[in-house]
Amino acid sequence: MTHSNCPRCGGRLARDNNTGRCTPCQAAERDRLSVPPVVPASFWDHEPVRLALSERHLGRVIRAYRCHPYHGRVALPQSVVAGWLGITQAQLSRVENGPPLVHLDRLSHWAQLLRVPPESLWFRLPGQPRWAGAGAADNAHGDEQRGQAVVAVNVGEAPKQGGGATDRRRFNVLAALAGLAAGGHTYLLAGPAEVPGNISLEQVRLAGSLVDDLRQADAVAGADLLCDVAIHAHARLSAWAARASYSREVGDALQSALADLSIEAAWLAIDADRRSEARPYLHEAITRARIADDPQVEVRALTHLSLLIRESQPGESLHCAEAALRISAGWATPRLTTLLHLRRAPAYAVLGDASGFSREMTKARRELDRGPHEDDQGFVHFVNDQELKGIEGLSFLALGRAERAVQSLRAIIANPSPNHRRNQVYYTVRLAEAAYQQGDVNEAARIALHVLPAVRQINSKRVSQHLAQVRGSLAAPQQATTTTRQFVDAYDQAVSA
Repeated sequence: MTHSNCPRCGGRLARDNNTGRCTPCQAAERDRLSVPPVVPASFWDHEPVRLALSERHLGRVIRAYRCHPYHGRVALPQSVVAGWLGITQAQLSRVENGPPLVHLDRLSHWAQLLRVPPESLWFRLPGQPRWAGAGAADNAHGDEQRGQAVVAVNVGEAPKQGGGATDRRRFNVLAALAGLAAGGHTYLLAGPAEVPGNISLEQVRLAGSLVDDLRQADAVAGADLLCDVAIHAHARLSAWAARASYSREVGDALQSALADLSIEAAWLAIDADRRSEARPYLHEAITRARIADDPQVEVRALTHLSLLIRESQPGESLHCAEAALRISAGWATPRLTTLLHLRRAPAYAVLGDASGFSREMTKARRELDRGPHEDDQGFVHFVNDQELKGIEGLSFLALGRAERAVQSLRAIIANPSPNHRRNQVYYTVRLAEAAYQQGDVNEAARIALHVLPAVRQINSKRVSQHLAQVRGSLAAPQQATTTTRQFVDAYDQAVSA
């Protein structure tokens, strides 16, 4: 049965109109091939859309969106919608007909792109209160149980098979784990170690949301406290994936969730200065991302791998960043492209290639000047002018140009970024190192003394190790001044406290 009225404005259609849209509405949305249209609130009350939302399957939501009568008698082509989403038509077909997506970055980005009402969603958009939306009512009983969860987890009591020192290391993350427990993650962090008989999509969805909550907890507690949490959760989920029973749909969904969790575990290991533990997780993430046909996860893994091996294998670091640039061509936002050039710049510096470093910094600065984008993934939000100046400073240090390094790193101190405190502290410590290399030991000591309390608060062993190196340099007898002794004494007292 054809419509006699335009579904967009309600106007009467001409008898010979076979498009399902009146002429004014067709003219008003000629750009629909490039951007999603603004749809009325009633759009989301259409029964196929409501059913897809209730099934918690964003692929089916997208299919119902494409076939909505609002768009006319002919559904929106997959190629058009795939273009909006930054994927290929074949990938969209797999999204619509395959298992539910569990990757929160992608879920949030696509839901926001299509302007799905937050209250209709089963997951939390960035900036929303936890468990807001349609999923809240469905999970009310579960939330009550989660609220009673123990928030101090002892990984030392975890099963001892195969974890080595990690399994034996005790930790208590207090307030940080309170947030993780509130998110419903205690089934991965504590409780019985037995593998469940079956894994459900709900458990996979919660595992995917654990990464987002770990990032938030990391900002509060620091990687030193959370590294074991992520590793333990990854080991638990991997054991379930290997030994539990589940449908093919659930098995496919596990790939993206485990890949994302692997990347987060690797990053926390890097920041906790447990670098040898990070690389296997990144290799696993790349493999799982390819199995899941998820290029965004693969690019994230390559970005972290480039960072991890920059000092030891700068040539390979360049190749990793180049591969990420190649994979993300066509959909990378300016911020992501900036980050990838910032991964290449210091690798060139470590190789002693000043022209390569300068070329990559020019590209990074040009991309950063294009500004933020609504498609930015969560992991690139730290990419700003402070980060650019910081990477520039580190690269000058690697090139042996301490004076230029001091200039770049001091610019960060003059214009701090309050939302990225850890990076601010890290680059301040590196400024002290640059001042020492420049030969100004008193300035190095003053900077180090000023930043010492902040270093103790952020729980990043990567940062602490750099400050320890500054302390070792300034403690040498030939560097003894009133200022250097004051810092060394304060440092030793803080470490022994």
